[in-house]
Amino acid sequence: QVQLVESGGGLVQPGGSLRLSCAASGFTFSSYAMSWYRQAPGKERELVAAITSAGGSTNYADSVKGRFTISRDDARYMVYLQMNSLKPDDTAVYYCNADRSGIDIATMLSYEYDYWGQGTQVTVSS
Repeated sequence: QVQLVESGGGLVQPGGSLRLSCAASGFTFSSYAMSWYRQAPGKERELVAAITSAGGSTNYADSVKGRFTISRDDARYMVYLQMNSLKPDDTAVYYCNADRSGIDIATMLSYEYDYWGQGTQVTVSS
């Protein structure tokens, strides 16, 4: 069974920090790119941060650059999102995502696998 379980969300004051964690199981974690998405009420889900399967490259939404840091620990099957200098606009449900795509060598057919967690609530408010 494929499973992604987020934790670490909660209520924090503006300017504060939180560290989100995502525990993965049921798939070859090291072969997947990992991402964090978020969705606020009435808004579409948006990409927050991503990291490649090798961990050599990261990408961030413009709104969080310089404040958030994504990292992964393949030995522990974990991905993290360190969030600093939090703003009220960061309030959302944060989701962990695992993605793998490419060409299957045996069949020469393209493939894509995409898994999601249930999310963890982050609320930034005074």
